[in-house]
Amino acid sequence: MNFAKLTTGIVVGAMSALMSTAAIADDVKLRFAGVFPIDHQGTKMMEQVAADVAAADVGLTIEVFPANQLGSGEALFEDVARGNIDLAAAFIYADTDPRLEFLSMPFLVGGWDDMDNIMRNMDSEYNQILQEITDEYGVRVMAQNPEGFVGIVATQEPTNWNNFDDKGMNIRVWSSPAVKAMVEALGYQATTMAWGDIFPAIQSGIVDGAICCTKTATYSIFAQSDVGTHFVEYNSISELTTFYASQRTLDKLNDEQRAALQAAMTKASDDFFQYNRDNDAAFGQKLIDKGYTILSLSDEEQAAMAAHIQENIWPMMAQSVGQDVIDRLLAAKN
Repeated sequence: MNFAKLTTGIVVGAMSALMSTAAIADDVKLRFAGVFPIDHQGTKMMEQVAADVAAADVGLTIEVFPANQLGSGEALFEDVARGNIDLAAAFIYADTDPRLEFLSMPFLVGGWDDMDNIMRNMDSEYNQILQEITDEYGVRVMAQNPEGFVGIVATQEPTNWNNFDDKGMNIRVWSSPAVKAMVEALGYQATTMAWGDIFPAIQSGIVDGAICCTKTATYSIFAQSDVGTHFVEYNSISELTTFYASQRTLDKLNDEQRAALQAAMTKASDDFFQYNRDNDAAFGQKLIDKGYTILSLSDEEQAAMAAHIQENIWPMMAQSVGQDVIDRLLAAKN
């Protein structure tokens, strides 16, 4: 036997295998699912992520699927967990795990600085809790995108809108017992409804409005289509979009690809937050220009509402979220 030839053959074969593996590792296409409308700033940020990753030239391509093309926000988390979808930009609903309800905790944050320090800081207790939960499902949180406070989009002015008395209106809420309880505590009737059903439901009068959107999104989604007449600012919950990834997908990437993806998502998160912070008032004016009326609480009314909800809704949340989670969030906030 010619051992020199055998050894050479083994080396060449091994090198070929390594080159083949490298080619596979360096030529990866990922699917990035989102829920924003096609012309929304959030979709532009997804496209920015794809462009920045492509520019990094690490053999990674991202295809963007906005506007619920790969499923609603409610469904995306499980699809990403299973590895059916690689990346998502969406709110993480508590359908999969009731502990995720803490993401809908009303009056946890009090303004843009709180959103930055609590929700965007990936080392905050808020995000540590979130990552501990999502780790159990094989989902990695890459960046957080608070967009401002959601308000109630309505087709008429709610009666008693600035107190706790009956409003005489049926309002859509997302699949959150805490948000449903909060809306009912404010004097509304509440109907749970998926995100994709909101627009036609308001348009057809099935509901009188929805708690769902920032002023920016209200203008982009509703006002530009001449749907809705009022925006009620309760400043209770921040609209939150999360960039998250399938751990199965991340495990298939090399270090350079993972670093490029993280850098692109962090930059998009920074840019999106700044855009929303800078343009919140401007989009409020755009709503007014489109004929909307914006209803805003006084400082005293805002404080009374926050105290009422914190006293009545926070203890109820402990049943689903766990008292330990509530305690950790409040200890970090104080």
